[in-house]
Amino acid sequence: MPSIKLGVNIDHVATLRQARGGPVPDLVEAALEAERGGADGVTVHLREDRRHIQDFDLPRLKRMLRTPLNLEMALHPAIVRIALELGPEKVCFVPERRQELTTEGGLNAVQKKKVLVRVVPQFVKRKIEVSLFINPGLDQVRAAKKAGAKAVEFHTGAYANATKTGRSRELARLRKAALEAHRLGLKVHAGHGLDYENIVPVKGLPYLREVNIGHSIVARSVFVGMREAVREMKRKLRR
Repeated sequence: MPSIKLGVNIDHVATLRQARGGPVPDLVEAALEAERGGADGVTVHLREDRRHIQDFDLPRLKRMLRTPLNLEMALHPAIVRIALELGPEKVCFVPERRQELTTEGGLNAVQKKKVLVRVVPQFVKRKIEVSLFINPGLDQVRAAKKAGAKAVEFHTGAYANATKTGRSRELARLRKAALEAHRLGLKVHAGHGLDYENIVPVKGLPYLREVNIGHSIVARSVFVGMREAVREMKRKLRR
C-alpha cells in the first residue's frame, strides 16, 4: 500500500511572525525546511481577517515551493478571486468564523451545495484539485461528490478531542465515511488536531492518502527545528 502523504500547515509560523509585525520568521524558509524534512506539500489558510497568512505570502510560496501548494480557503468571493489568480496546485474549501481560534468543524456541503456547484468548476477548469473539509458524515461525502470535488478532507477534531471511548466511536465514523468516499471515487484526506500520538490509529483508516498537520509540527519545531519535526511525523506515518 502506498505511503500516506504529509501536508505541513505553516499558518502558525506566520502567527509568530505577525506577533511582531516584522519579516521573521520567514514563511518561505519554514516551507522549504518542511520540504527538506520530507513534506509532500505545504498548506496555508488565507483567512478573511488575515490573522496569519498574508496576501504577499502566496506568490512567494507558489514560486519557491517544489511540492504542491494547498490553499485552504472560505467560500468568500474575494478569497475565491485571489485563489483563481494564484493558481495553486490544490485548494481546500473550509468553513470560517471570525471569532474562532481555529476551524471548529467541517464545511456543511449539503447547505452550501448551490455555491459549491458554482465555484468548484471554476477551479476544476484550471486543473486545480479541489477538496472539501467536511465532517465524516455520509451525507457530506455524497454532497462533496455532487459538487465536483476530487477529494474530501475529514475533520478529525472530534476524534482528537474525544476520550478513549469516544475516540473509538469517532474512528468508526471516519472509517465508514472513508469507505463511502472511496466508493464514490473521492480521494480520502484527514486533518485537524492530529499530533505525534493520535496519528497512529488514524493512519489505519481505509484508503487514506494524505493528512494535513500544522500546530503539532510547528510546536515541535520550536525544540528540534522544522526539518526534524517533519521527519519525525513522516516516520510516524510509515505503514
